[in-house]
Amino acid sequence: MMEWYNVGKVVNTHGVRGEIRVIPTTDFEEERFVKGEDIYLYRADTDSERHQVTIENVRYHKQFTLLTFSEISSLDEAEKWKNSLLQIPETKLQELDEGEYYYHEIIGCMVYSEEGDALGPVREILSPGANDVWVVEPYEGKNDILVPYIDDVVKKVDINNKTIVIHVMEGLMS
Repeated sequence: MMEWYNVGKVVNTHGVRGEIRVIPTTDFEEERFVKGEDIYLYRADTDSERHQVTIENVRYHKQFTLLTFSEISSLDEAEKWKNSLLQIPETKLQELDEGEYYYHEIIGCMVYSEEGDALGPVREILSPGANDVWVVEPYEGKNDILVPYIDDVVKKVDINNKTIVIHVMEGLMS
């Protein structure tokens, strides 16, 4: 069975010609959203099938990516896709360099301190700027642990065993 990966979420329409407003959920925005590239629209709440569309135009406005598709040419058609996901099949994933990971590989990994203490699993990944921040959900009902993905903190990532070892810097656990 084919795996599918989310690369964006349709949050609204833009204009009257079928353009959609997307919040990207991929580190490879410039490679995923390219004129002529096929991508799939999927409504998880109401639809069981994916709808292949071809990107006709890409532009950027504020924090959004604005896309037009060959198959969608009006505001009414675009409205139907609000809150849907943009997905790609696993066959479109490319090889990454050493030390680079897809979000789906990191989310769910168990995080341990260098001393061997289990801190909790990675729940989500934030991309606020210079480096990603991994949000770890602690076991003991404390506040989330925000782990910056930098060499000083992240010491070992083992995707096969779904484990991450970090150096707990002062202030990281407060």
